[in-house]
Amino acid sequence: MASVELTGLFKQYGATPVVRGVSLRVEPGSLLALLGPSGCGKTTTLRLIAGLETPDAGTIAIGERLVSDGAQHVAPEKRGLGMVFQSYAVWPHKSVEQNVAYPLQLQKRSREEISQRVSEALGWVRLTGLGGRLPQQLSGGQLQRVALARALVAKPGVLLLDEPLSNLDLALREELRGEIAALRARLGITMILVTHDQSEALALADTVAVMNGGRIEQLAAPEVFYRAPATPFVAGFVGGANLLEGRAEGGFFHWRESRFTLPAEVSTANAEGVLAVRPEDFLVTLGQGGGEPELTLSARLFAGQQVEYRFMVGEAVLRCMGPPLAVSPGAKVRVSIARALFFAR
Repeated sequence: MASVELTGLFKQYGATPVVRGVSLRVEPGSLLALLGPSGCGKTTTLRLIAGLETPDAGTIAIGERLVSDGAQHVAPEKRGLGMVFQSYAVWPHKSVEQNVAYPLQLQKRSREEISQRVSEALGWVRLTGLGGRLPQQLSGGQLQRVALARALVAKPGVLLLDEPLSNLDLALREELRGEIAALRARLGITMILVTHDQSEALALADTVAVMNGGRIEQLAAPEVFYRAPATPFVAGFVGGANLLEGRAEGGFFHWRESRFTLPAEVSTANAEGVLAVRPEDFLVTLGQGGGEPELTLSARLFAGQQVEYRFMVGEAVLRCMGPPLAVSPGAKVRVSIARALFFAR
């Protein structure tokens, strides 16, 4: 186990800044998720930690060791890290055992030690008995397990995971998500996970760094993001909130041509700003009166015990979740707000 600490990290390509002043600390044995949309800087941050890229400014420390500070740049293979890539990156001409053994061969370990540790690593990822197979004889989930075993076999202090589940189908993603959590509990290894999947980040991480435009918008425990997102971007990206730009005044929120009654927690707001409302925090009802806006339903999407209702309001799409109602697209439906967060401009 090792800690990872980034201080004032900057990286740009040409005139384009990609990582802008990122500072954070990953405690030994914990899992940090770098979460954000494509192009937000999360993968570049991971590659800087790995030593695959050199920062333009800032420092990187792994454990008590400074591995990058402008004056020095420790090579990737000397940082004591393991890394799992999105593309698996296994050699097609080598067997499972040969792929997993490669890091130990680079360290010039004895044949006996390599055999014992490869067998142990394959056991960790439930590939015992498949060591003689070639990659083309394996499923996508098995290939990702090979990549995990290879990253873990040298017992690194930190494991870096670059969107390791994005190439898998939903069932395999859920299965391997559980296995990563179990491996972490068993081995106690520090992990840094890059993902654009909020459910993956919230399920696995102790701490999540939500990135946007090369910066960290919020760094917190997963449950904090749902309860108290720091910015409209975080509310929209992590909680899937509808972001309504308008004015709060006199206990109401004026959005486009509609006027919603504000819930008690934000009823005293009086300012221009953004009201963040998660789909499940709308109330969708039928019937006349009540004072809340009646919107024209544009789509009704079945989602098990609940239904997603979509409304086109000008060019904006309003997404609401609620119990099944006997209503079809084109009908008028009353929409009110049960809970919300207000971000004054």
